[in-house]
Amino acid sequence: MAVKHTSKITFKVGLDDNRIPEEITWNAEDGGIKDEASKAIMLSVWDHKQKDTLRMDLWTKDMPVDEMKQFFHQTLVSMANSFERATNDEKMSATMRDFCDYFAEKLELIQK
Repeated sequence: MAVKHTSKITFKVGLDDNRIPEEITWNAEDGGIKDEASKAIMLSVWDHKQKDTLRMDLWTKDMPVDEMKQFFHQTLVSMANSFERATNDEKMSATMRDFCDYFAEKLELIQK
């Protein structure tokens, strides 16, 4: 199968003197995103040769803790949904969502 189209997604991270992120912007031309500001990135890349996940987690120093908790929760929910689409494993996906509910409850992101 030949590649018919390529798409480019870029991140630009502005650092302070200590190389701590001050600002993050990203572009995804195919999605209509141009220099969109963000406070955090979680990126996972699968290295099929090493059978290992490479990760990059960045956040700006002004990312509020309450938003970070919400960001993690939403990322976990997204992962459960992606896992189900990728594997068709409904039982484990449901278990993951149960954990997401527990996580949100313990962080008081949702009401009991």
